Amino acid sequence: MKYLVSILLLLVVSQISFAQSKDSIAVVQVVETLRTALIDGDKTKLDLLLSDKLSYGHSGGKLDTKSSLVEGLVSGASDFVTIELKDQTVQIVGKNAIVRHKLYATTNDSGKPGEVKLSVLLVWQKSHHAWKLIARQAIKIV
Repeated sequence: MKYLVSILLLLVVSQISFAQSKDSIAVVQVVETLRTALIDGDKTKLDLLLSDKLSYGHSGGKLDTKSSLVEGLVSGASDFVTIELKDQTVQIVGKNAIVRHKLYATTNDSGKPGEVKLSVLLVWQKSHHAWKLIARQAIKIV
């Protein structure tokens, strides 16, 4: 009987670990999709990735909603030319994922070239088998 219980516990732990690992991989992939959508200003992809209740905090204190963020990216008011992500970590917490990384980007906001170096916190939520960004906050790296 002890042997059977041990096997069952091992299977349950394995399934939990596999699910977390599978979710972690999915989150890494969705972060990459967001990275390219931000560069491309792809309204369709952004609409799929961003929660309608998005709270998107910039390093300078500006706060965007889903609609204001997408509008800025599509119009070119906010324009990422390149984005490189480094030192990324992913932590799955239930139906949420906490992602931290360093973001290095070149920008061309409203035709004005620039560079940004940020520490970013992303909060993703799994809903109907899809990950949606619900919160983002960035601080400048000096």
